[in-house]
Amino acid sequence: MEIIQIVGVALIATFLALIIKEQKPNFAFLLVVFVGCSIFLYLVDQIYAIIHMLEKIAVNANVNLVYVETILKIIGIAYIAEFASQITKDAGQGAIASKIEMAGKILILAMAIPILTVLIETIIQLIPN
Repeated sequence: MEIIQIVGVALIATFLALIIKEQKPNFAFLLVVFVGCSIFLYLVDQIYAIIHMLEKIAVNANVNLVYVETILKIIGIAYIAEFASQITKDAGQGAIASKIEMAGKILILAMAIPILTVLIETIIQLIPN
């Protein structure tokens, strides 16, 4: 079970960071960032498999891949913004973390507008005159 490995590494890193933090806070922070990035990179294969599966389902359902790709990009922006925000919060930079979250939300909204436009146009076409 992969989650046990991930949780095990995370807990060991947490305990090490707590011990190191007393002597060298900078090294403790670097350890936390390194472990966080390592966990993310460990999951890249899983993310690729999910994306490939969703694209395959979209092709079988005759859904335009542009919309699926846009939704996947939106999800990616959300995860990356959350990850970066948490790292900056760990570094004690809550103000910067808030700006990252706001930027992620604005980018998500900007990418969602074409999908919302198509959705509204489709609904309008379904309404009888």
